[in-house]
Amino acid sequence: MCILFIYVNSGHGGDGDPVLGEYRLVLASNRDEYYARPAKIAGPWDESPHVIGGRDMEPGREGGTWLAIGSDIPAGIIRVGALLNVTGENKPNVTSGRGPIVADYVSGTTPNEDYSRRLLAADSYGAFNFVSVELDRTKASVLHASNAPTGIIRCELTAPLGFGNSTMDVPLEKVRHGRKRFGDIVDKQLKVTTDCDRDALVEELFGLLKSKEKYFPDKELSRRAPAQAEKLASINVRFPEAGYGSRTRTVILVDHQNRMEFVEETMVSTDPEGEWKRTHIQRQF
Repeated sequence: MCILFIYVNSGHGGDGDPVLGEYRLVLASNRDEYYARPAKIAGPWDESPHVIGGRDMEPGREGGTWLAIGSDIPAGIIRVGALLNVTGENKPNVTSGRGPIVADYVSGTTPNEDYSRRLLAADSYGAFNFVSVELDRTKASVLHASNAPTGIIRCELTAPLGFGNSTMDVPLEKVRHGRKRFGDIVDKQLKVTTDCDRDALVEELFGLLKSKEKYFPDKELSRRAPAQAEKLASINVRFPEAGYGSRTRTVILVDHQNRMEFVEETMVSTDPEGEWKRTHIQRQF
């Protein structure tokens, strides 16, 4: 399970125009995974220094990622990719791991619509939701591509977006309620003002990602994961008896001048009550 919230400032033209003094992009995400699965903390990638994100280090899956941001400097494009599994969907003929889906997108130059079409044409992956964000100098786009069912949706930028481990048309309760809470936070602090205000926005978003409130009962979650539904019904998942839960949380901000803040908190050990490491990366795109 994972959860992702995105706000793209629709601007005065309604398509993501930069608005002076306001954030262009606000993103908050939890990665839910087995605590013991090895991973690298977020940072610039050795082979693609223009990309920032964590990396999967599971033997045989090294180098994949669940969330990353990169820039195509010559084209003036910022790319964000995020991957979420679709729970309870069995795909036949799975021959490819999903880890490279985001990595290949953010490190490349292929537009998100073309990339999504090629991805779905391959038809070799387990069930996924792939969310791609592109910000260029004057506009923005957010696409949702999934193979369960197969299709591409160009998301409206007029309201905050929420994604989870179900289809877009039947969101989980925690996604639906979390999106409202996320939108309330963004509405209060969309203006780019002082560093203190930026830090306050980051902390409020982390507060959302740490929320243990259970949105249960949830008919769709119970259908997809009947044995574990209640354990998975919060934004911040804690399932210690399975060694599983929300082990990395990330906030990304991009302002009207394409200044980026990437803040990650990730578990140091396999104990969610133990130490967490915070990484804060700033970059001018």
